[in-house]
Amino acid sequence: QVQLVESGGGLVQPGGSLRVACAASGFTLSDASMSWYRQAPGKERELVADSLIADRFSPAGGTNYALSVEGRFTISRDNAKNTVYLQMNSLKPEDTAVYYCKARVKGPHFYTTYWGQGTQVTVSS
Repeated sequence: QVQLVESGGGLVQPGGSLRVACAASGFTLSDASMSWYRQAPGKERELVADSLIADRFSPAGGTNYALSVEGRFTISRDNAKNTVYLQMNSLKPEDTAVYYCKARVKGPHFYTTYWGQGTQVTVSS
C-alpha cells in the first residue's frame, strides 16, 4: 500500500526558514519522480519543485523550481530513508499554503501518481 505522509509544516515569521518532509512507503523512492505542490486559499494548486528521475517524461531527470521560489527553496531526496524534503528559506507571506507531496512511480508497465494529505505552512508575523 502506497503512502505519502507530509510533516514539518507550521507557523514561521517572514524571512524565516522551514523544512517539510514527505515520507514515502510502498514503493522505492529511486523509482519515482517526486514533486512538491502548494495550494493557497482560493487559488489553484501549483507546482513548487520537482526532483525527477530520468524516464520517458524527463529523459534528463534533474530538479526544477517555480520562478517564485527559485533561489529560496531546495528540493532534495534521501533514497535510503525514502523521504523527500523541501527546504524553504527567506519565507514570505505569499508562501502561505498547504504543501502537498506527489509521487509519479515508474512501474514495469505503466506509471502511477500518488498524493499526500498535505501540511499547512503559514508565514506571518
